[in-house]
Amino acid sequence: MNCPAQSEKIIDKTGLLGSNTRIQRLRKLSVDMPVTLSIERAIIETAFYKENYGKYSIPMMRALNLYEICKRKTIYIGDDELIVGERGEKPKAVPTFPELTCHSVDDLRVLNSRELQPYLISEEDIAIYERDIIPYWKGRSQRDRIFNHVPDAWKKAYDAALFTEFMEQRAPGHTALDGKIYRLGMNDFKSLIKNEIDCLDFINDPIATDRKDQLEAMKISCDAIILFASRHALLAEQMAQHIEQSFPEDKQRIAELHEIAHVCKRVPAYAPTSFREAIQMYWFVHLATIMELNGWDAMNPGHFDQHLTPFYEKEIADGTLTREEAKELISCLWIKINNHPAPPKVGVTAKESRTYNDFTNINLGGIKKDGSCGVSEVSYIMLEVQDELHMLQPGCSIHIASNTPEDFLLAGCKVIRHGYGYPSIFNPDIYIHEMMRQGKTAEDACEGGCSGCIEVGAFGKEAYLLTGYLNVPKILEITLHNGINPLSGIRVGIETGANGDFNTFNKVYQAFLLQLRYIVQLKASVNNYIDRMFAKYTPATFLSVVIDDCISMGRDYYDCGPRYNTSYIQCTGLGTITDSLSVIKKHVYDEAKYTLKELIAMMDANFDGYEPQRQYILNHTPFFGNDDDKADDIAVMVYKALFDCIDGIPNTKGEVYRLNMLSTTCHVYFGKMLGATPDGRLAGKAISDGTSPSHGADTHGPTAVIKSLSKLDQSLSGGTLLNQRLMPSLLKSDEDLSKLGQLVRAYFSLGGHHIQFNIVDSATLYKAQEQPEEFRDLLVRVAGYSDYFNDMNPELQQDIIERTENEHF
Repeated sequence: MNCPAQSEKIIDKTGLLGSNTRIQRLRKLSVDMPVTLSIERAIIETAFYKENYGKYSIPMMRALNLYEICKRKTIYIGDDELIVGERGEKPKAVPTFPELTCHSVDDLRVLNSRELQPYLISEEDIAIYERDIIPYWKGRSQRDRIFNHVPDAWKKAYDAALFTEFMEQRAPGHTALDGKIYRLGMNDFKSLIKNEIDCLDFINDPIATDRKDQLEAMKISCDAIILFASRHALLAEQMAQHIEQSFPEDKQRIAELHEIAHVCKRVPAYAPTSFREAIQMYWFVHLATIMELNGWDAMNPGHFDQHLTPFYEKEIADGTLTREEAKELISCLWIKINNHPAPPKVGVTAKESRTYNDFTNINLGGIKKDGSCGVSEVSYIMLEVQDELHMLQPGCSIHIASNTPEDFLLAGCKVIRHGYGYPSIFNPDIYIHEMMRQGKTAEDACEGGCSGCIEVGAFGKEAYLLTGYLNVPKILEITLHNGINPLSGIRVGIETGANGDFNTFNKVYQAFLLQLRYIVQLKASVNNYIDRMFAKYTPATFLSVVIDDCISMGRDYYDCGPRYNTSYIQCTGLGTITDSLSVIKKHVYDEAKYTLKELIAMMDANFDGYEPQRQYILNHTPFFGNDDDKADDIAVMVYKALFDCIDGIPNTKGEVYRLNMLSTTCHVYFGKMLGATPDGRLAGKAISDGTSPSHGADTHGPTAVIKSLSKLDQSLSGGTLLNQRLMPSLLKSDEDLSKLGQLVRAYFSLGGHHIQFNIVDSATLYKAQEQPEEFRDLLVRVAGYSDYFNDMNPELQQDIIERTENEHF
């Protein structure tokens, strides 16, 4: 089948936030409702653990715990809703997960009272938490286990912000589904599980008993979500009965509630048979994973347009569904996703990434698992919904392969032009190559894509876990101070020589490599311990049901069950480290304008008293992002060094660590923990994000940027992030959109993995700071996600403002 051209109806701005009055009301409720912190899950879980811990194996405990939550939690069906289900008692009520991180009373009060992105909670609930929840989980939470174990060297490096650790308070996330849940219901999965149990070999397989425990737990998890759906069916019938008695004239809502009940009786117990059932099926599976554990960005539908297309095309042909009805149902799901803010973060994790966005990324277009074009009319409908609703969530990405029609790329560019930061753009031709290099089959790689920000994996078949960020410029800083953190005076690295010992650039660089290897190994060693803690204490028994090959292996998602098991370390600050090394090479060794000691003295003084020298550095150094080989060759050298240090380190699942070039907002936190750098960046300022050039360093336009980035072999990474900011005046006409599309095509033809755009000028951003009430809906692209500009702290706002403002292609 050929990829369709864009429908004339697509991306036609009407000024309405939603395609009809139902969607407008649901959107308004979702956007206006404050985020609250719910303790209901914690109460249910704590009571269950107090009564049952030690009676069952850990997998059975986790499955029975999920069943108890699905049996006892409050069920919510709102007015106007067609797709149903909430993780909390109501929209935007966020549960806590004390088995992972047990918030203190102080944590809860801070979350309740902070100015930006609060989580509202009553004093009554705080008192219950203090009395019933905190005493039980003290010393039992994953976070307590981790911090009671880590060696002193790791803790010092962590406190110095040489790296972060994702799993110190959350479950590993970054999971996306393939199409199996549209072919199989939970009863089908239970049959598969029973067959595996019946075939266990208790004589020759030494872990057959463990496999049986895990499989029995998976089966209970299937029953849990079936029960959850049946409770929605019962509530819908009760609501319909109430309306029939009290408002019999409201026949439309009565019919809708009966249909909700019918759908919830079918899915997820059975495979969906209609477009609506398929959407509800996905949503119940999504909810089960985020009720089970709080893996931020824990679940994504994968190639959702491809999964829904067969249902859509059949019902359109049968006359049982219209395009507008399909659009309404998709809009309902988008709003459901927006109803689910990320669980609150504390400590360093709150400093590195504080957002309500839970990183659900809808992959659109791309290719199918047989290599053919994946664009359909559903792809265009989803772009239209994204454009009309422009909410915080879900995220949206378009996947532009060499066989993707130009109409689809231009449709995506039209949405980009409106300035929400969505969609981001990915290159399947390169990321399929990335995955095949890692050992995936061609078919599994073609079925894969992006799960959250920019990292890619084999959908429905892989646990690809982000373990935390690496502060690469900080490693150079401690190298230049012989392993000492100059901000604290504490030794956090190894001794690699005093700066007076470095009489060549190569000696500086070799010392940097020694520090890099030490820090990476230190991080990975603790990551491996944490991996085993999750496998041992918090298996994901429901998630394991829907990821190949957990059932056939009889192993958990966190314990070698999936077909592929990848651990990523995300490296941050490529632009900053490249430019810093460029300064050292040119001005210290090639031209001898300064000695290394003099340059370090300037940095230690934060360039105070050295402004002429700083300006000379800023204006006479080859910087990354300008298609200048003098700088770009250094970037390639550092990138390859990161790959060599990380790629191939064994993880606990029989596979290895891989390189990822993602920063999210950690580049701002890392900058705060870093002194001045050789490139003239002042202490406390953000370092460069992803693989983007340093702010203001790219002075030759976007074309030069993509040429610099194309010199990196991006197939060595599991994801590279490139941010670009364009003036709105650049995208006024259709011809302008065509130029943007050509820029994307050019970058992807050169091997680019990903690119995304902010279409906003600095004047608007400054005005939004001065008059925030007038810019409540201003969304900007932050990293692998968009966020409301006025929900950001001043440092992150400044980071967006300081990104190079391009006035030409």
